[in-house]
Amino acid sequence: MKIHPYLNFDGQAKEAITFYKSILGGDFDGGFNYFSEIPGMDHLSDEEKNRVMHVTLKISDEVKIMASDIMPSMGHKLNVGNHNYISLMPDSKEQGKKFFDGLSAGGKIEMPYEKAFWGSYFGSFIDKYGNGWMVNYNLKEGEE
Repeated sequence: MKIHPYLNFDGQAKEAITFYKSILGGDFDGGFNYFSEIPGMDHLSDEEKNRVMHVTLKISDEVKIMASDIMPSMGHKLNVGNHNYISLMPDSKEQGKKFFDGLSAGGKIEMPYEKAFWGSYFGSFIDKYGNGWMVNYNLKEGEE
């Protein structure tokens, strides 16, 4: 079984997922799909037609982040809160710092990326799009 986070945005899905790709790497699996591509959606405003219906950022075979925009005209409302975090487990302390510094830019740091009492480097933040992230690198024996 694989579990992939699915993020909703209010018109910022393309901007946000492109930003995440610039830090985490990967490719857009299947490209961007827009609401304008759905049959029968001619009644939407130009702004809503250009909203992202679905996109997948494939970072690896095991790691994907999916996203879409909400549709206000269909009664959708985005409620940003602390209900969801994306937890990254980097391959090195340095990679963790890179991810933390890049993704937290413009957001709100909850816990700085530093050595934690449980023997890992850990940090958490809410990014500039309102999504929660945790970066946790488990130190290997002999690492500080």
